[in-house]
Amino acid sequence: MKILGVLLIFLALFSGCRFFKGDPYRNTPISGKCFIAVDETFRPVMEAEIELFKGIYGYSEIVARYLPESRVFDLLLKDSVQMIIATRMLRTDEVSVLNNRQLFPKQLKIATDAIALIVHPSCKDSLLTIKRIKAILGGEITSWNQLDHECPSHPIKLLFDNKNSGIVKYLADSICQGAFSAANASAMEYNCEVIEYTASHPDVLGFVSTSWIGNRNDSLHLSFHKKIKVVSVSNSSVPTLQNSYKPYQADLLDNMYPLSRSVYIINAEPRSGLATGLASFIASDKGQRIILKSGIVPAVAPTRVINVRPDL
Repeated sequence: MKILGVLLIFLALFSGCRFFKGDPYRNTPISGKCFIAVDETFRPVMEAEIELFKGIYGYSEIVARYLPESRVFDLLLKDSVQMIIATRMLRTDEVSVLNNRQLFPKQLKIATDAIALIVHPSCKDSLLTIKRIKAILGGEITSWNQLDHECPSHPIKLLFDNKNSGIVKYLADSICQGAFSAANASAMEYNCEVIEYTASHPDVLGFVSTSWIGNRNDSLHLSFHKKIKVVSVSNSSVPTLQNSYKPYQADLLDNMYPLSRSVYIINAEPRSGLATGLASFIASDKGQRIILKSGIVPAVAPTRVINVRPDL
């Protein structure tokens, strides 16, 4: 009987381990296993979200892949992942592909991000208009002295995180309206590589997500990575310090910074499982606070309850 009891305990523990390691038929919103893909732009934010989620729900296993945005959508449409984080919503044809598989995606905005323009700390010109950015991306402005006669006549080297990234697509579609020139453009693999390269090359104009350049020691998010200088951007044809903005949270919230974009969760999980639980967590007060700390703007401002007592 004792042997039988030991065997039953062993089987119970073994089956429990199988359950919590992610049997796809036993996933719950707080346990099991799920596969997600994230635009590499948001890696710092999502790593923090997943770490806290797993810290609270210890029997959850989340396999996250951080990739260029186009690859993220490919994985979702091929049913290789249950959920993605990206800067655009699904197109009509993409929704049809998923619906035909009886997967009815749920799309939810979770944050507002910004594309930051970064230069070497020695760069004199740290203020650009949208018109000039369009001219640089379109190949009309190719050297630094075209922006400022005091700058050397070195060519402007454009540097992106990845040729298939959401940043490149946003700039090509929303800023250049398709008139994008890659003559002086090159791409690394990750945002962190763009920052490191720009910090050591004075002729580079880099493009990264704001979440990568936040100063973690600055709780008010009024300063950025010390290795680089962040360019101010203006919608005005006559830029001044008063009408130019950097990707600070306050200016993103007020829609003052011109190069902002929305961030979405797209969940195509067939039923309510771990991916749904993670999505709900990111949209919750705790999840939104992580986004707030990262330097970008949460979709829902976290609230704080203050008890006001009358003077005794």
